[in-house]
Amino acid sequence: MKTTCSPAKVLASVTAMMLAASLAGCDAAANALEITEPAPGTGASSTIDPATAANALEQLERIPVKGRAPKTGYSRDEFGPAWADVDRNGCDTRNDILARDLTNETFKPGTRSCVVMTGTLADRYTGTTIRFTRGQDTSSDVQIDHIVPLSDAWQKGAQQLTVDQRRDLANDPQNLMAADGPTNAAKGDKDAATWLPPNKAFRCEYVARQTAVKAKYSLWTTQAEHDAIAGILEGCA
Repeated sequence: MKTTCSPAKVLASVTAMMLAASLAGCDAAANALEITEPAPGTGASSTIDPATAANALEQLERIPVKGRAPKTGYSRDEFGPAWADVDRNGCDTRNDILARDLTNETFKPGTRSCVVMTGTLADRYTGTTIRFTRGQDTSSDVQIDHIVPLSDAWQKGAQQLTVDQRRDLANDPQNLMAADGPTNAAKGDKDAATWLPPNKAFRCEYVARQTAVKAKYSLWTTQAEHDAIAGILEGCA
């Protein structure tokens, strides 16, 4: 016997098929979102208070937005001797930052508590704990990172600074932090548009410090960098 369907049954059947396909598409999209790494500027937990984040946002809006200048002429030497004793306290900058950021430090005898030999770092980039031991094969486990990389600074205004200003930038405690060596190496000279700390809880403070340093030394941001920083700070505020 030949089976016939009424227009109403045909419409109901087609609607059911379309709904099933739509739900399947939604499930696939949801699964894709679950395994996709969040875009820079999303999902960051704040380690700074809302007022500080709001102030950083205001500061960011006063920083010029320009294109990246050529890297021509850049070298580490343009920022003075590495880890100079700029504050003249008898210790070089690297040891000053290690002593500031590590806990349970021990010092090399005869250096007046200057040369850090061992200590414990609560690494803010990764959220892990690192045991530091000075030595040829172990010192690089903890590196001193420039929050605003010097190469990035060079391409965004530091070429126009004086030699003394660039030296101050390279040794400014606000722009320095002890960090996990491999993570610091992975960061390289990337800005906030292309690299953020794996530890999301530190991202708010990270970009707030970048903003403060760039404002302090009259550096600029690119549009992509500005937007990435703003996106994070808006979530923190």
